[in-house]
Amino acid sequence: MSRLGKTPISIPKGVELKAGKDGALQFKGPKGTLEMKLPLGLSLKISGHEAVVERDETLLPEKAMHGLYRSLILNHIIGVSEGFEVKLTLIGVGYRAAVQGNKLDLSLGFSHPTQIIIPKTIQVAIDKGTAISIKGPDKREVGQFAASVRAMKPPEPYKGKGVRYEDEYVRKKEGKAAKGKA
Repeated sequence: MSRLGKTPISIPKGVELKAGKDGALQFKGPKGTLEMKLPLGLSLKISGHEAVVERDETLLPEKAMHGLYRSLILNHIIGVSEGFEVKLTLIGVGYRAAVQGNKLDLSLGFSHPTQIIIPKTIQVAIDKGTAISIKGPDKREVGQFAASVRAMKPPEPYKGKGVRYEDEYVRKKEGKAAKGKA
């Protein structure tokens, strides 16, 4: 048995977890609903306010899958109860962000407009034009959207301009040294 996989998951109040046939799971909470499917060999046993992921060793011999799916289930429970948030910061002169309908419009110094379609389950908020807050119930979807926004203009190492995570540190390089007169 996986050490992490056999630890019970506590289900907070306000979260409804349903285990269907063929490993289909449905999570409902104040932040939304999520669904996932367990692979063959894993099952979820729900008793009261606790859930335990059980593994059939004959069908699924890998212990790693046991721990992985326990963590994914825990992330879904946290997502529907509290939600996930990633904050990005735009650093550079003239770099701005704005939400226009279902698109995130970024001004990053390019000659062409850069717009990214915001998924329906994600909320994007802009503060002071340069701080982007991305919220949603699905941790993977929030992280992937934040990574796609950052990929538009990753921070460069000489001046540090670009899109970066709020707590990201960019190590700056020394620029080209001017030649002295001999």
